[in-house]
Amino acid sequence: MKNIMSIATMRAAACILGGLAVATSLAGDSISEKAVSEKAKKLHFSSIIVDTHDDTTQLLLDPKFDLGVRQNSGSIDIPRMREGGLGAIFFSIWIPSKVTGPTAVQKALDQIDAVREQVRRHPKELMLATTADQVRQARQDERIAALMGVEAALGVRYMTLTHSGNNEWADSSTDKAVHNGLTDFGKDVVREMNRLGVMVDISHVSDKTFYDALEASKAPLFASHSSCRAICDAPRNMTDQMMRDLAAKSGVVQINYHVGFLSQEFRNAEKADPKINEAIAQEVTKRCGSDANEGCMLIEGDRVTREYVVKGVLPRVDYTKIIEHIDHAVKVAGIDHVGLGSDFDGANMPYGMEDATMLPKITEALLNKGYSEGDARKILGENTLRLMTDVERVSRELNLKK
Repeated sequence: MKNIMSIATMRAAACILGGLAVATSLAGDSISEKAVSEKAKKLHFSSIIVDTHDDTTQLLLDPKFDLGVRQNSGSIDIPRMREGGLGAIFFSIWIPSKVTGPTAVQKALDQIDAVREQVRRHPKELMLATTADQVRQARQDERIAALMGVEAALGVRYMTLTHSGNNEWADSSTDKAVHNGLTDFGKDVVREMNRLGVMVDISHVSDKTFYDALEASKAPLFASHSSCRAICDAPRNMTDQMMRDLAAKSGVVQINYHVGFLSQEFRNAEKADPKINEAIAQEVTKRCGSDANEGCMLIEGDRVTREYVVKGVLPRVDYTKIIEHIDHAVKVAGIDHVGLGSDFDGANMPYGMEDATMLPKITEALLNKGYSEGDARKILGENTLRLMTDVERVSRELNLKK
């Protein structure tokens, strides 16, 4: 059984599982909002803020975890999403690259059910959605909209073609290439995703895989959580040429907030002494236990990393680096091709963007840099909703031809 199963199985699974999305009503004053102007708050809370990648799903696997309760750790829950005006959230369904076959499918189904369970628990707060129109409807209903994206295993609303390692049909950006991009089967997967209306996500893939997918796909592609390689030379980030080529086919790059993708200084410090990451990993394992779930490992990883920043071992990275990457991507790819893909609860967040309550700062910063309200709305979510609409249109056209 291949990591993605067969195309026929993927088709059936996608039909059965559908997708999820999260939209929020206007929020009142809060501690985090007081750092922004009234103009920015008005714009922010009247926009649909879309975040295309959050790893909170790993926390949801704990049956005791309740999205409806304000948590003392992590970045995402319903109270903080509302306070930060988060309009639509893609919960990542993450499967390690080495996990394949029936085990991978079961792990994906467990995570999908965990997300759906939270929606069942909070029907007045959350709404399932599979289209851009449904995300907008959730907004009108003053509910939070929830979509799911999958990394390397089972497609729901979007599928990331690889994670940190290669799979049987595509090369990853952080592994040694073995396929020279996409295999023929991988290209078939992309085409089938087009037909199903599943968005093709090229975050994590090798540069060659990116270009193979770009050529094979009839629908626009997007990078659900990648930043700019010109600012931070991480293989997970996109080159200027890649962003131009993505934009030429109406795609969108969603800027990632992880400090190791935002700051070259931080990345250099990590690379200069590999023992730093080893020590962080050991401390995280000590705190969570060797058999702890991935949610604990992710949360403690961020916490321990911050402790190393306080000690002066690693440099401090502020949230303004997010704006630097957004601004660079806009200059390179154009205003219609940039969005937000935080990686909340799955990466190390910069200072000032610790959780969803801090999101209004992005709107404030965009206005301060001279972006019009209309252009800010595009970055905050409208570009992503346009991408979804385009993918849905291509799917309808392909199915009409059959």
